[in-house]
Amino acid sequence: MAVPANPEPVASATMSTNFRPAALVRWLWFIAWLIVAIVVVGGITRLTESGLSITEWKPVTGAIPPLSEAQWQAEFAAYQQIGEYLHITGPAGMTLADYKFIYFWEWAHRLIARIIGLVFALPLAWFWIRGAIPPGYKARLVALLALGGLQGAFGWFMVRSGLSGEVTDVSHFWLSIHLLTALFTLAAVVWTALDLGRLARIPGARPAKFGGLALPIALVVFVQLLLGAWVAGLDAGHASDTWPLMQGRLVPEFDMSRGFWWALTHDPFLIHFLHRWWAWIAVAALIVLARKVRPFERRASVAIHAAFGSQIVLGIATVWTGVSLWVATAHQFVGALLVMATAWGLHIVGRRR
Repeated sequence: MAVPANPEPVASATMSTNFRPAALVRWLWFIAWLIVAIVVVGGITRLTESGLSITEWKPVTGAIPPLSEAQWQAEFAAYQQIGEYLHITGPAGMTLADYKFIYFWEWAHRLIARIIGLVFALPLAWFWIRGAIPPGYKARLVALLALGGLQGAFGWFMVRSGLSGEVTDVSHFWLSIHLLTALFTLAAVVWTALDLGRLARIPGARPAKFGGLALPIALVVFVQLLLGAWVAGLDAGHASDTWPLMQGRLVPEFDMSRGFWWALTHDPFLIHFLHRWWAWIAVAALIVLARKVRPFERRASVAIHAAFGSQIVLGIATVWTGVSLWVATAHQFVGALLVMATAWGLHIVGRRR
């Protein structure tokens, strides 16, 4: 077999004994579960319309919530200046107690983001100083840290998109960028943990490769996640509370007055329709992936089947319950698990390459 040019350096049995891939694996899996937690809390934040409750981004002092009545009144007064309050929650009779409820979820979401940043950055520095990171992984870990910082910036851009003028909600485009960056980061953390876990077991093992079958499967799943993010951003889950029909028909009526591309990216009925039926294309792709990995790792195959099966059931239940808070939250939680299971399966395919 030909040796590729400039192969990536890997750890071997003769290299420094300071390398601790197993410790890095445990740390990365903890990070992965923290990302799942922030995705779930982010879903609750969206479902409770809490995302605009904090109108400023204070990276350090913002970690402390209001502690006095005067501070609560000041935060509430700032919220009362934006379009969401002026046109939606204010006319509905929002009280300070109501505001404290939505403030809590946005504050918790931002707090978990800060915790993830610290739990990633500080151990990374410690591992680096101790020389515990195997060759070929330092740049990747720094890139993951930078991706986390970018995710925070995207979150603020999303919030800011809902604070200006008469706007009453965040941009669903920024919401999708924010969510998909989180899920991509989750997949990348899982992939890196799997690479390092293999290195811990097999000195000299090379990272799995992404390509071939992995690319089309990842694209199919990406489209489904994107549509799901747009459904959330446009509140398109409320477009129908029946399944499989919408408006008593298979294909619902949707607004084409501004052209197909506008409808494809803005019309809640069309986006809801596409999300519920593209899901079956994603299922077909994931079945192919599960069958591909089953001979090598049966647990990964089971995890993929369990994740997409649960996700389909929860998606239908979300529709039937009129977007019940906890059913929809479970749907987003299992969506994160599906990303992890898919990354696991694609990693196994990458090992075979």
